[in-house]
Amino acid sequence: MKYSVVVVDDHTLLSQAIEGMVNTFDKFKVLYTCKNGGEVKDKFKASPRNIPDIVLVDVNMPVMNGIETTEWIVANYPNVHVLALSVEDADGTILKMLKAGAIGYLLKDTQKEVLEKALLEIMENGFYHTRNVTNLLLESVSGKGNRNQVNFKENEIKFMRLACSELTYKEIAEKMFLSPKTIDGYRDSLFTKLDVRNRVGLVMYAIKNKIYTP
Repeated sequence: MKYSVVVVDDHTLLSQAIEGMVNTFDKFKVLYTCKNGGEVKDKFKASPRNIPDIVLVDVNMPVMNGIETTEWIVANYPNVHVLALSVEDADGTILKMLKAGAIGYLLKDTQKEVLEKALLEIMENGFYHTRNVTNLLLESVSGKGNRNQVNFKENEIKFMRLACSELTYKEIAEKMFLSPKTIDGYRDSLFTKLDVRNRVGLVMYAIKNKIYTP
């Protein structure tokens, strides 16, 4: 069984090239391509069969740009992973995409092997970051935290620290001697408490508030 991918890019030739590349990966296949977020909304609403595991989203697009598209997908289909794939390398743009809910950010000149690795890690770990993006996240949360404003259970603290590693949720469950369902409960509870949308947001909070120190 292969994981499904949707490519969202307003440049047709580039979109087709990305589609062809992804279709060479052993564990992935492209369901379809879209030119902007508006087309994504139409496709998603048309049929449950159109909902993929991962959406590769460009940043600059007409009608509905990458940030708006990411926000809509995360708000309406939280189980769909959004990976930004763009020529934009400005720090502000990267942070806006991550805050919108993207679980990774790659430049379009990324090597084929890196893209495949990113897709695999997203399905296994829930996110993927290059070293540059990781450093950017650390810089963005370098200010003083506000951990005392939220009350955490002991196991929630343990979970957050483990979530900052490369362990999958299943591996975290094994390490904490708990069921995957219980771990899912901790994750969902923390997402609600901290008002974050994904694992990236959880990691950013943990680093900012010194719950986890890289």
